[in-house]
Amino acid sequence: MNKGGFSWKRFLGISQAKARISRQIGIPLTRSGRQRKIGAAMGCLIPILALILIAGFLLWIK
Repeated sequence: MNKGGFSWKRFLGISQAKARISRQIGIPLTRSGRQRKIGAAMGCLIPILALILIAGFLLWIK
């Protein structure tokens, strides 16, 4: 594993191009980045779904 030395990808500009594309499309190109983005979205979605379920249940029992 490279420990911060020379990188052919960085030298050729591949890393910069991938980062630029990722920022433009709004979707991370790395697997861990995509998983982190999905996890953040699910973290926001769960409380909203819980509120909808509670409201639906309260309307159903009336």
